[in-house]
Amino acid sequence: MVRLLMFIDMKKGQSLVELLVAIGLTSILLPALITGLINSREGKPQLAQRVKAVSLMRETQEAVRSMRNRDWSNIAVNGTYHPLIWNNMWASESGLITLDGFTRSYTVSSVNRNAAGALVPTPTGTLDPSTKKIDVIISWTQPYTSSIDSTIYLTRWRDNLPYEETTEDQFNAGTKTGTVVRSSAPQPIPTPGDGEIILGSGGHSDWCNASLNENTQELPKNGVGKAISAIPGVSDGLPNQAAAVTGENSSGVSFANVLIGDDPPSPSIEATFDGYKTNGVFTEQDYAYITTDSNGKQGVIINLNSISGGKYLAAGYLDLGSASANGVSIFVLNDKAYLTGTNGKLYKFTLPIDRSGTFLPDSNVVLPGVGNKIIVKDNYAYIAINNTSTQIQIVDISSMTLKGTINVGNSRNGIDVTVNDTATRAYLATAVNIDSNQKEFFAINISNKDSLTSVGNFDTGAMDPKGTALIPGSLAVLVGHGGIEYQVVRLDNDNLQACGSGVDANININGVASVKEADNDAYSYIISDSDPEFRIVEGGPGGGYSNQGIFESQTFNPGYQTADNRFEANFSQPSGSTIQFQVALANQVAGSCPGTYTFVGQDGTSSTWFPLTPTPGLTSYSTPFPFGTYGANYSNPGQCFRYKVNMSTTDTNQTPVLYDFTINYSP
Repeated sequence: MVRLLMFIDMKKGQSLVELLVAIGLTSILLPALITGLINSREGKPQLAQRVKAVSLMRETQEAVRSMRNRDWSNIAVNGTYHPLIWNNMWASESGLITLDGFTRSYTVSSVNRNAAGALVPTPTGTLDPSTKKIDVIISWTQPYTSSIDSTIYLTRWRDNLPYEETTEDQFNAGTKTGTVVRSSAPQPIPTPGDGEIILGSGGHSDWCNASLNENTQELPKNGVGKAISAIPGVSDGLPNQAAAVTGENSSGVSFANVLIGDDPPSPSIEATFDGYKTNGVFTEQDYAYITTDSNGKQGVIINLNSISGGKYLAAGYLDLGSASANGVSIFVLNDKAYLTGTNGKLYKFTLPIDRSGTFLPDSNVVLPGVGNKIIVKDNYAYIAINNTSTQIQIVDISSMTLKGTINVGNSRNGIDVTVNDTATRAYLATAVNIDSNQKEFFAINISNKDSLTSVGNFDTGAMDPKGTALIPGSLAVLVGHGGIEYQVVRLDNDNLQACGSGVDANININGVASVKEADNDAYSYIISDSDPEFRIVEGGPGGGYSNQGIFESQTFNPGYQTADNRFEANFSQPSGSTIQFQVALANQVAGSCPGTYTFVGQDGTSSTWFPLTPTPGLTSYSTPFPFGTYGANYSNPGQCFRYKVNMSTTDTNQTPVLYDFTINYSP
């Protein structure tokens, strides 16, 4: 009996615990359930309110866009506004508006951009007068307080107008100080009369507008001017030295040493050398070397320090031995002479210091044709080959082994070759090919001596090339017979293009050599087949470009006051060179643009430029104009616009190039 009662009491206790747990859970869950039911009842109205708010926000955005599209002035003034319908168009009114339980507004504010054109927080960067930030806010209080917002950026697009300067005529209307305007190399879609601005010459005149100097020298007797070689004077003030030879007949002097004084360049013959029909020439300070048609003396060494009766004496001879060949071209480097023969071989000789004696070849190598011209640089010889399918041959002169060749594809013989200082480019002149409109002048990539590639070409027109030479300023001279006999070619970036119109000399020019003096004056010397055979072209840039120059544009006046928004410049900025810009904007004075302007840079003062710090390799730049008033005569908005370009270089063989300058402005 006792056990049964205990069992009954335990069951009652368990039921009590379960009841208490149930009551506890109910006290916890019931408020949440009740709140959920209430929220569920209010959720649909709140969702409906949010849907209406989103619709109002989108309507406000489109209203602001519509006003912007109609007239930029509708959103030009910063402030808080709300949209409304007026005369069946969207318009604005200051402040907020509350209608049907919703309060809406939009706030117009200015934006700033950095030098790269990216938006940046104020007060950093520069004000962009043609971009506005639009912040839209929609709020409501029922069923409970809520809001949504959005941000859009609107630009002045409908009334934006561009003004671009890119042609020679436009640039030439500006003011150039240490800068020059030249014709641009055609692009895939060329602009008629396209021009560009570069640093001016560091010498006397402009290679690209060359003319023959009035000081000339007639060679004695009646020979035909055949070839020429030249070196500058050993120091400033001493005359340059040009070795001129005649050939094709025996009625002229074999060799004449022409000394050229400076300022103005005036030639005179120091002495001559006779006895041979001459084909080629190479000169040093103390010795000259000629190639001849004489057996056993295919190369003759002339002692320039030994004169008797106005004649030089021979110092030594280069003998091709049993070879039945004439000498063609010669080059001397240190104690080695390299001579090409009409038998299609290249010969190597070792010479003593005094150059006296008769010398037989150390070795030779068979070429793919007659070597019309040889240039030696470092361990390699570069030879223009008289062959229609192999116009250049490179030879390793240390082992006298053949290296790379190239067929430039115009089915003409190689005539002359020259090589740049770094031995990365050879420039080849071939015989003319008028009928098939092929090119005659080629830039050859010789960085890999075993594998040559043509990377640029140029058409000489009716001129049949006979010689070429490199001149300062990344330029080359081409001379020849017929057409324009003296032409200058730009070599920039392997895009070979005419530089100027050349010189129509109406003579047959057979050779050209160039020199750069210690004082950076530069000249090219030409030899022709008609009297006077020796002529001078006084060139520039002498030794390269000037170190610094300024270009100031002409005035652009659209005829009414404008807000100048942005400018963009496209340019080239090689290593060691910089290009920067300033802008000027002024109002008219007494109905005319002012005579002087306040040019400002990145901080709105005349002491800075755009960009503030030049970036090496940068090729374009775009930035907003300073907005407001700066200095004595800068006002944006304004009516009269100019820009200024500052160019500089630490490498006088490199120049920055301005291709075009564009402003974006709005009424």
